[in-house]
Amino acid sequence: MKTINDYLKPNLKVIFIGFNPGITSSKTGYHYAHPTNRFYKLLFAAKLTDRLYKPEEDFKLLKLGYGLTNIVNRPTKSASDIKKEEYEKGRLILLKKLKRYKPQIACFTGIKVYKEFAELNSVKRGLQEIQHISGLKEFVVSSPSGLNRTPYQKQLKMYKILKDSIK
Repeated sequence: MKTINDYLKPNLKVIFIGFNPGITSSKTGYHYAHPTNRFYKLLFAAKLTDRLYKPEEDFKLLKLGYGLTNIVNRPTKSASDIKKEEYEKGRLILLKKLKRYKPQIACFTGIKVYKEFAELNSVKRGLQEIQHISGLKEFVVSSPSGLNRTPYQKQLKMYKILKDSIK
């Protein structure tokens, strides 16, 4: 299995941070590529994008001010297969990326992604009170994975709040 490219550049509106590439993303090379993943549908429905993008267009989000990365690069079948040491290493790498690229908002697309990043046991969705990097807003949405049981409308509400949080 192969890793997938980050799509990052300085001063983005939002960098979306996932767990790691799933099997489909690893095979295709695209972020959020599994057919049941709701990421691109949520972006469009929340009016973060002006049309529905496809996984193979993931790089085009950069032109809209959105970046893509993961806390762990190693592809797995499930996020539950990620080892604690991988999260620890990924956390440090991610901190460097966020300091380097300085987005307005770091949006963690998974509650556990943020728990591992922030080293917290309990996290609520939405804008976080903690700032690991001065001036960087940290925002949490539930995972858009088709395996996640969070209702679509509840997820969409958070993406709309994210949109309203962008300057």
